[in-house]
Amino acid sequence: MAENKTKPTDASIEEYIADRANEQQRADCRELMVLLGKVTRQSPRMWGPSIVGYGTYRYTYDSGRTGEAPVVGFAIRGRELVVYLDVEGDAQQSLLSRLGKHKMGKVCLYLKRLADLDKSVLEQLVAGSVAAVRRRYG
Repeated sequence: MAENKTKPTDASIEEYIADRANEQQRADCRELMVLLGKVTRQSPRMWGPSIVGYGTYRYTYDSGRTGEAPVVGFAIRGRELVVYLDVEGDAQQSLLSRLGKHKMGKVCLYLKRLADLDKSVLEQLVAGSVAAVRRRYG
């Protein structure tokens, strides 16, 4: 079985942000880091070359493959920021509908600027996601 590429590293978060982000994204990344740190009560660390993650959990797929992942995190993807979170369930979906301008994949919340979002709703979404991951994986 192939080894998981996304694992904690000692890479510099500051260098990652400085190298990848434009001025607006750098400000948004700093704000996201405060929010994610507040909700998780964890310090950030790089996961692989491009994810700033908070906390960790172990998962096992039905296939038997296991690994670790951050409880919540974000990445700079070109002109967008991506926040990785769990939005399953009616409560999370209701919050998502009030969030503001974004796109949502399965676990990827794509945004151009934090100013486009209701930050209190984002904080509630992150808190709900963290709680769901901790319930599911301990």
